[in-house]
Amino acid sequence: MLGKMTAPTPPRSVLARRRMLLGAAVFGVLAGCNSLGVPLAAGAPSPPTDGFEVTHTDAEWRQLLSPQQYAVLRTGSTEMPYSSPLNDEHRTGIFGCAGCGQDLFSSATKFDSGTGWPSFWKALSNAVLERRDNSAGMTRTEVLCSRCGGHLGHVFDDGPEPTGLRYCMNGVALRFRPA
Repeated sequence: MLGKMTAPTPPRSVLARRRMLLGAAVFGVLAGCNSLGVPLAAGAPSPPTDGFEVTHTDAEWRQLLSPQQYAVLRTGSTEMPYSSPLNDEHRTGIFGCAGCGQDLFSSATKFDSGTGWPSFWKALSNAVLERRDNSAGMTRTEVLCSRCGGHLGHVFDDGPEPTGLRYCMNGVALRFRPA
């Protein structure tokens, strides 16, 4: 009678290679989903350019913003998580748009979401616009500055009370002004 046969455990070097390949695959997926600061592919949403109080030509925006600010605010890119000093900003003050300076969020509504991006449970009145975003193979709600149309990030319904919202913002799209 034959006993139960089991497959031998692969050597540690094989397991390490598999982990490395899996990590590379995950990195590739994140980059493809615009989660690593890679600009959005053609056809993905970009901020509108008309109908806002503050407007500039593309060349003017490139002159006014750093390359990373331009990528986020004007093309809808996403910065690397935990890369913004504003993620750890805990002073009292106002977070405003890095593109036009409009006040967007009060520090009183900021919380640590554990996501690596500055997060807020409420925007200031009339400061942001929201629109459906079907990029990166998922449906989300994009958040734009209501004054210049700059892409700020996305809002999700998994935040704390009293709103239950999590405005997950790119720190590079924001400026902080202490009170």
